[in-house]
Amino acid sequence: MNDSDAKLRRRTVASRILLSYALMALAFVAVTISNVGSQRAAARDAEMMRAGYFPLVLALRNASAGQDTWNTQLNHITSARNPSDKALWFETTLQLGRSRGFSEIRAALARVFDSATLQVVNSQLVSQTRDVEEFLTGDAKLIKNIFEALKQKDSARAESLRDELVTRGAQGRRLLGDLESAVQDQITELLDKARAREGRAVTLLLIWTMLSLLVGALVALYARRVLRPLSHVTARARVVAAGDMSPRPVVYTPDEIGELASTFEAMVLAIREANEKLLTTERLATIGKMAAQVTHEIRNPLSSLALNLELLEEELQEADSETRSLLAAVQGEVERLTALSGRYLSLARSSHPATESEDLGQLAREAVNFLRADLSRSGIEVELAVQGDLPAALVDEGQIRQVLINLIRNAQEAMATPGQVTVGLKHTGDSIDITVDDEGAGIETEHLGRIFDPFFTTKSHGTGLGLVVTREIVEAHGGSITAESLESGGARFRVKLPAARSSDSESLN
Repeated sequence: MNDSDAKLRRRTVASRILLSYALMALAFVAVTISNVGSQRAAARDAEMMRAGYFPLVLALRNASAGQDTWNTQLNHITSARNPSDKALWFETTLQLGRSRGFSEIRAALARVFDSATLQVVNSQLVSQTRDVEEFLTGDAKLIKNIFEALKQKDSARAESLRDELVTRGAQGRRLLGDLESAVQDQITELLDKARAREGRAVTLLLIWTMLSLLVGALVALYARRVLRPLSHVTARARVVAAGDMSPRPVVYTPDEIGELASTFEAMVLAIREANEKLLTTERLATIGKMAAQVTHEIRNPLSSLALNLELLEEELQEADSETRSLLAAVQGEVERLTALSGRYLSLARSSHPATESEDLGQLAREAVNFLRADLSRSGIEVELAVQGDLPAALVDEGQIRQVLINLIRNAQEAMATPGQVTVGLKHTGDSIDITVDDEGAGIETEHLGRIFDPFFTTKSHGTGLGLVVTREIVEAHGGSITAESLESGGARFRVKLPAARSSDSESLN
């Protein structure tokens, strides 16, 4: 996985907790905004009532009261003792009273209906106000005609004109009442909307408050869940500090804690492997020292015995068959002890490989050709399969040849009956795989973890050192060796050695 994929996959603990609390803060901000919006709407409605509707209602009341006074005065206009005083009152009312009253109504309408949402209502009320004003404007001509009739002593005409004005006055009062009712309806609607908005605001406040509490509780639980793996890592550290290096499954989380847990388990595994390798190295070092000492003590006597046996064999060329058989048996045991001491000595003399760029396919062919005759005497055929264009490897030629010979001989010894040993080499990724398959009984499951331990063997005549030496050589080359049982029967040993890079090959050449 590349760095960009890892960044997309992994989120930090801080960012996750910060995101959780940001959600809680957003819920709180939403509650605040909703509450502030409701308060501002209520304040706006209150200001509209104070600065607009109240003056408008007062202006309409004054206009209606003025119209009532006008209608009352009309009832006495023809019976007035001083018609000139009446004429002055009516002219003043027409020129000043009504004009000022309708100006106040229009000004109040302009203050109330200043928003775009109320323009339709505004236009209706303004039009209705204009109609009432225009209707009442016709009273001026009739008033003038009445006083002219009274001046001419035409009572009948004055009474007729007065009746017409009374009728118009009643109609004007009704029109002003309709206008006032329309405004009252608007006030009632405004109050109903304010009450509904107040109810919605209270409901939303309760909902947002409950949502904020819920988000807060979820954030607390989420933070606890995010940090919970950290307690597992702490407990695991205590167990490791107490000496328990056994592997445990990693509780994976896509954050630093999961990375810490994975890194910690990898560190524990590395420490365990290092301890095991150190223990094995110390054991092998001790065994090597002992082997070197023992081999030093017995090789010289064995050499003398072998030389004397050769001389004795020359002296007993004419001896009977039983004597020659006994002599051959003694020679065989001396050779076996010499080979055994050589194995111990090779364990004691294990050294750092002197690597060069080598053709592993050619090394495998030489090892197979070297052992082919011996394998044939045991009824075992050997097959070699080398991948074409196999890259070179940086190896110690002698040590890798010893690895191949050890594995092929191990396969030979594992086969009690004639069969086939298959040696394969192929390039896989950055490594070269060497496999040695046999057709023996396979490896039992309980033995798979111990076959590379010193002195562990399932063979009656084995020393338990061949695979130990093989593993030491392979690991010294930076490779690995594994063993497994095949489903078809037999066992497979797999060696992975790093392939040489082109720059390594050029530098060695």
